[in-house]
Amino acid sequence: MSFDAAYEALTDHDDDARWAYGTGFTDPLAGVDTAVPPGVPAGELAAYCLMLGDDALIMSHRLQQWVTRAPELEDELAIANIALDLLGQARLLLSRAAEVEGAGRDEDALAYLRGETEFRNVRLAELADADFAHLVARLLAFSAWRLALLDRLTASADPVLAAVAAKGVKEVTYHRDYAAQWVVRLGDGTPVSHERMQAAVDAVLPLTAELFAGSDVERRLAGVGVAVEPSTLREEVGAVWEQVLPAATLQPAPVPASAPGREAGHTEALAGILAELQAVARSTPGGVW
Repeated sequence: MSFDAAYEALTDHDDDARWAYGTGFTDPLAGVDTAVPPGVPAGELAAYCLMLGDDALIMSHRLQQWVTRAPELEDELAIANIALDLLGQARLLLSRAAEVEGAGRDEDALAYLRGETEFRNVRLAELADADFAHLVARLLAFSAWRLALLDRLTASADPVLAAVAAKGVKEVTYHRDYAAQWVVRLGDGTPVSHERMQAAVDAVLPLTAELFAGSDVERRLAGVGVAVEPSTLREEVGAVWEQVLPAATLQPAPVPASAPGREAGHTEALAGILAELQAVARSTPGGVW
């Protein structure tokens, strides 16, 4: 495409599908059977989709903040692509939540117009990263857990969740492997990189206990084959760390047997994330470009 043609494409106002926000783009759930399965409470299904969508949205935003800060150009691209994958998962899940709740909201309203107390993401997704070692440790923790979760959700009784999970498994497998490779590289690298990677593992691993604390909604939906009981993921996620840490010459950090889950609220960091994430949408209500 020539420069002129590209410019014409960007200024073609008949095609709004290319824009990322606010112009009524195509429903990402088009073609999928979106009927709520019999016996599944719609309100709880919406709440569960909101949890998983918020996890992806907030983690994606944190990763986007690393673009221009990664150690190499290839990692800039890798981190940006991981963030885009999670943003795509967030769109699908928030769209599903909005449709099922039937309150007249859409994915944009759920992403941009909710307050801090309405978000249901895990606190691990909110944390700022002190350095690149902390980033890859947190990404490994998040993606190992999310991959185990999505893999089981491919058999969900909800066809939308099953479809989103099947797509996400391929993406998150790459996210986990990317993070694991960097943990090994830094841990088994120089004395300085080893020290910083160990510090990151010591800081992140204990925080993963919240990932295995289920809510009442998760437990009830797991009972009807829609969701996954988080405690059942602990062994599978632990096996990932047991494989990666020795290869990285790192020592494990203790993970508490229990911790408050999503219902315990958020860290102070979420307010800053939402201030940045929602600034444009809130400053120009209903705006399009």
